[in-house]
Amino acid sequence: MNLLINPMVLRMAVLLFGALAAFGLGLFLIRRLRKNLVAEPGSLNHAPLAAEGMPVHAYHAVIQQLKQQKHELAAQQLSERRKAKASDSLSSTVLSNLSCGVLFFNTAGLVRQANPVARKLLGFASPVGLHVADLFRAATLRLEHDGSGASEEARVEQALAPALAGKSAVRGLVVDHLTREGASHVFEMTASPVFAEDASFMGTTVVLTDKTDIERIRHDQKLHQEISSELALGLRNSLTTIAGYAQQLAGSRDPELTRQLAGGIAHEAAQLDRTIVGFLGGARAATTSS
Repeated sequence: MNLLINPMVLRMAVLLFGALAAFGLGLFLIRRLRKNLVAEPGSLNHAPLAAEGMPVHAYHAVIQQLKQQKHELAAQQLSERRKAKASDSLSSTVLSNLSCGVLFFNTAGLVRQANPVARKLLGFASPVGLHVADLFRAATLRLEHDGSGASEEARVEQALAPALAGKSAVRGLVVDHLTREGASHVFEMTASPVFAEDASFMGTTVVLTDKTDIERIRHDQKLHQEISSELALGLRNSLTTIAGYAQQLAGSRDPELTRQLAGGIAHEAAQLDRTIVGFLGGARAATTSS
C-alpha cells in the first residue's frame, strides 16, 4: 500500500505506460507505411505517369509524332534540293544552248556565272570571280558624243553602273572587244538588275549579242560602195574620153591624127578593161573570204 502512494513509483509507472504507448504507435505506423510501399508499385503498373503527370503511352505517342514530322521535313527538304538541282541543270542547259552570251554579276560586281558564248566573246576560259572592270578592260565602248576624259574600260563600267547598282536597266551598248588571243568581236550589251521575291537586290544579268558578222558585212558593203563609186567615176571618165576621141576621129581627114586618136581610144579601152578586171577580182576575193 505504501508503494502505491509513493510519488516515485507513480512517476515511473506513468513513464512506462507512455513508453509502451509510443512503441505501439510506432509499430502501427511502420506496418502502415510498409503496406503503402508494397501497394504503390502495383498502382504504378496499372496507371503509369510521366514526370509531369502525363501518361507514359501519351508521352511515347508525342515522341513518335515528332519523329514522323522530322522524317516528313527531311523528305521535303530532299525534294526541294532535288527540284533546285533540276532547275539549275535546266538553267545551265538553256544557257549553254543560247546564241548570245549571258553573264551574272553579284551585288559586288563579280562574275558568278557565264555561258560558253560569253566566255568565247570575252576570251576567258572561266571569267567567274572577275570584277566588271577587269572583265571589260580590253573593251571599247562606242559613244556618239564623248566629252569625258575617262579611260575606255572605265566607260564600260560606268555605263553598266545603274544596272550593277540595281537602279535601272541599261540597253543598246555597242562594244568593241579584243581578246588576249587577238580575236576582235563586236557585241551589243543589255544589263538588267535581278530582284528576289522580297524585292531585295540579288545581282545583275548582262546579255551579249554578237554583232561581229553584221559589222563585217556593213564594213564590206561600205567598202564596196566606195569602190563602186570610184569605179563608176573611172568608167565615166574613160567613156567620156573615148567619146571625145571618137567624135574627133569621125571629123578628121588627117591620117596622122586618125592614128593618134585610134591609139588614144585603144589606151582608154585597155585602162577600162584593167579597172573592170580589178573590181571583179576584188569582189570575187571578198566573196571567197566571207
